[in-house]
Amino acid sequence: MIAEAVSLNRRSKLWIGFVLSGLGASMLAALILPRSFQLTALTDSIQALLLLSGTASFLPLALHSRGRQRVFWSLMVIGLSLWLLYQFFWVWYEVILRRDVPDLFAGDIVLFLHIVPMMAALALRPHLRHDEYTARLGHLDFAMLLVWWIYLYFLIVIPWQYAVPDLTAYNRNLNILYLSGKIALLLMLAAAWAGSKGTWRTLYRSLFGMTMLYSASSAMANVAIARGAYYSGSIYDIPLALAMAWVTWIGLNTQAEAPQSEVSRNFQAYSVWVARSGMVAVLSLPVLAAWAITDSSPPSHVRVFRLVITLVAGLLMGVIVFIRQYLLDRELEELLRFSREAFDNLKRLQAQVLQSEKLASIGQLVGGAAHELNNPLTAMLGYSDLLVGTSLDARQRELAQQIGRDVRRTKSLVASLISFARQAPAPKSPVDLNTLVRTAIKLSQPQWEALEVTVQTFFDPKLPRVLGDSNQLLQVCLQLLGHFIHAMECTGELLSVRTEQHGTSSVLIFATRPRVTSVTPAPASEKHPVGMGLTACQGIVQDHGGRLSIEQDDRGLRQIRLELPAIQAHSAGKEATAPLRWRSQPSA
Repeated sequence: MIAEAVSLNRRSKLWIGFVLSGLGASMLAALILPRSFQLTALTDSIQALLLLSGTASFLPLALHSRGRQRVFWSLMVIGLSLWLLYQFFWVWYEVILRRDVPDLFAGDIVLFLHIVPMMAALALRPHLRHDEYTARLGHLDFAMLLVWWIYLYFLIVIPWQYAVPDLTAYNRNLNILYLSGKIALLLMLAAAWAGSKGTWRTLYRSLFGMTMLYSASSAMANVAIARGAYYSGSIYDIPLALAMAWVTWIGLNTQAEAPQSEVSRNFQAYSVWVARSGMVAVLSLPVLAAWAITDSSPPSHVRVFRLVITLVAGLLMGVIVFIRQYLLDRELEELLRFSREAFDNLKRLQAQVLQSEKLASIGQLVGGAAHELNNPLTAMLGYSDLLVGTSLDARQRELAQQIGRDVRRTKSLVASLISFARQAPAPKSPVDLNTLVRTAIKLSQPQWEALEVTVQTFFDPKLPRVLGDSNQLLQVCLQLLGHFIHAMECTGELLSVRTEQHGTSSVLIFATRPRVTSVTPAPASEKHPVGMGLTACQGIVQDHGGRLSIEQDDRGLRQIRLELPAIQAHSAGKEATAPLRWRSQPSA
């Protein structure tokens, strides 16, 4: 974060002492020495050294910062370097060549352009946090403003320097445009000062004060020039020397360490303002071109020059607009894609909410019915136990014991239904899915035998175990088998049951198809299970962290796929890998 130094080190103190000595010598010379070459040489040299000192004080800030802060300080260094270059021009002419700077001086463009990098640095808003896309658009918008600003110099000033040399028009237009640039820079510094906090606010305030002092000194010098009272080293240069010395003070009292941006709520408004200003600049080109053509007061060479410059500026700004529109189109495509994904997610969420409401309604219904079933089941279990204790033959005792086993299994199912209705998690343990499916096939044997259905099984002997409630998962398998059996439209169909491992999941697949082997299934389309029984199965499977899906085609061929997360690799060593067929017995 940018921070003011609490205390200056010895090197910085010596540096400041050197700057203050040069400033004092310049002020003393302006007050004491008469107008002479010695005064001009001393003043020009001291001002060049002051600007060199200020530029050097900003260099460590650019080298030790990162990201947009480094770009900010680098642009400030470029602006100060251009200012220093213009001062070297004056030293070259007035000190080395010992003659006045030319009236129509080509180096004046350097003085005008030195504020452009500073405005670009302020446009970065390094004290604000914003995303990369917004930053790119902001840079392009400000690039349009910079091109437009330089275009104004070539439109207003350059024609009177090269096309038709005219010192009066040249000086007038240069002073007006340069003053406008300094006013724009001051406004940007004021906006940054008002929109920042902490040490950034202190920095912008110092830069604003320095720029204000420099602008005031330029205005005073222009007034003195108009009166014929200005000369290099006069008292009108004292505010200018103070502004130059202030630059070094700002650079030495500011440090760049661990850059961190502050959040500002007005950054969006700032971005909109810059974008609108860029559009106004683009729209002003046709107006300025029309003015260049219709204004008959300047010579024809000036009008042609202005028209050519306007066309070149229009081409450059058109390229920037094209790039900006390209970035906007890409961003709109991304927003559209995100909107579609959000809409799809919302639809899935609505389906899940609807499914949850169905499960809640089923849970309430099942919970009420389950409590009513407990009493007769308890009585049936008691009577079956009493019946087993009486004198029965072997066949009768086996049937009585079978009744007791079925009643106990029913009571366990009722308990599971009550647990499901209460949404209470059932205790889970490692379960062998192969064994569970075999049990379900055996228990449902009377149903598929009555329809002369052939059940064909393919069990993966290395299928890993799953973590779950064995009773609930058994009820799911029975429900799925019953769903297939009751959905068969004719007898003699083939029901395929197989297990396999898919990634980290144990998969159970139920599929039914006619025995005609020439039938080719059509492409399947997946959809969620339907029906009250399958809805309850869906809830149990989701509670186990699994997934249940149905595939169905136009011919009515169906497949249900049950996936459950595996907990470990499990090998059922006694299971054969060859397919096992369960065939119904023909009716008598």
